[in-house]
Amino acid sequence: MRHLLLDTHIFLWSQFAPSKLSPKLSALFSSDDVCWHLSQISVLEIQIKYDLGKLELPDTPQNFLQKLIQDSGLNFHTLDNKAIFMLGKLPHLHRDPFDRLLIASALVKGWEIATVDRIFDQYPVQIVH
Repeated sequence: MRHLLLDTHIFLWSQFAPSKLSPKLSALFSSDDVCWHLSQISVLEIQIKYDLGKLELPDTPQNFLQKLIQDSGLNFHTLDNKAIFMLGKLPHLHRDPFDRLLIASALVKGWEIATVDRIFDQYPVQIVH
């Protein structure tokens, strides 16, 4: 069984704009051989970007996000201290703290990451675009 951690934009696209997903990711979402994971890191990123006016949503995250996650069938994971400490071992290739935490989480868990962000390719983590 493959384990894939969703980058925040992939989670949002899967819920609100599935046509934006690559054919490969769309096929994987239909596969029974993939266990999908969503991190609390993405919830934090969604809330912060919404508050800054950088993310349009159908309602405030507080009003719908918890139910959306529950209904999505994704495995939800809280931020692990091991992932926080892994940050110190990652190269400083870019400054996005959410991306870096997601990468660290995937490394600690031994999972792949589903993303379209090509900067992830420069980190020592398995990527699915």
